[in-house]
Amino acid sequence: MARKQSDYLAALLAEEEGDDPSTTPVREAQADRVRTTTLLGRESALARVASGEVRQVTQLLLDPARVRVWPGNARNYDLLTEEHCRELIDSIIAEGGQKVPAVVRRIEGDPDHDYEVIAGTRRHWSISWLRANSYPDMLFVAQVAHLDDEAAFRLADLENRARADVSDLERARNYLSALSTHYGNHQTRMAERLKLSKGWLSKMLKVAALPDVVIAAFASPYEVQLKPGYALAQAMQDPSEASAITGVAAVIAREQAALKEDGKPAIPAADVLRRLLNASKMMRGEDGGPEPYRYHNRYGRPVLSIQSVNRQGVTVRLHADAADTEGYVEALRRMLAHLEETGQGMKR
Repeated sequence: MARKQSDYLAALLAEEEGDDPSTTPVREAQADRVRTTTLLGRESALARVASGEVRQVTQLLLDPARVRVWPGNARNYDLLTEEHCRELIDSIIAEGGQKVPAVVRRIEGDPDHDYEVIAGTRRHWSISWLRANSYPDMLFVAQVAHLDDEAAFRLADLENRARADVSDLERARNYLSALSTHYGNHQTRMAERLKLSKGWLSKMLKVAALPDVVIAAFASPYEVQLKPGYALAQAMQDPSEASAITGVAAVIAREQAALKEDGKPAIPAADVLRRLLNASKMMRGEDGGPEPYRYHNRYGRPVLSIQSVNRQGVTVRLHADAADTEGYVEALRRMLAHLEETGQGMKR
């Protein structure tokens, strides 16, 4: 039960102690008033509880292993890491446990779980991590709510709006799923229920439709924010632009993977966005014909361009002042790998 409700009901239901009505007429009159007020207060409080005006909220101490995460929540549980939750983990340790309860609801028919988390996914992950890392007695603090799926979605959404670490992409895809699941594909109805601008919701839904191959070009899905994501979604309305963007995105994704493997910094989100939005230009050579491949440095500048591929060989252009010797060698290696993947390898 919330503390204010708890204190309020406790005050109404508490019996007055220590009064002796026989001491003086004044004290007797005071005692009569106290008894009358207490009786009325008790009846009023019980009536309010019975009517549902005041709800008792149960808080539980749970083993997080017996609690699953509701799939209707926006946050991607698989993306949570120790680094991502470090501040919360440190706070729980410093305070001797979780102070802010999560919201869960009871489930039936799952032999492995008794509850599911509606709001408090990071708290659940952090307590689970602590139990596996030197704090086996840590318990997951939760309050139980009786909610249908649509109400659970609205509650989770309200909490996530205040969380800067929930990415726009996560929320957008959560909205897209909820649109059909809870609102019959009616955007206006959904916007009204969530108290959102219809225009803003429309933009979020367009971002949600970005294909995974485009998202993979970014170092992390957290980098796909609403404004740049909407610009990409608009560009992809043109089929020819969409084809160019997905092609360049696949190239960037391979570059990101190579940088990660080598322990080097990822290509910044701003540079990825610029390359994707200029994809149709990047896929053309100086004569306007198709250019099968380009390799860029982490700042988005071209290092290597394929000018032509035919039976005689491959004509390659190395762009000046774009890399050091090692960078050019890496560009050539990536180019050859690309040609092999696309069936244009040097071996005929």
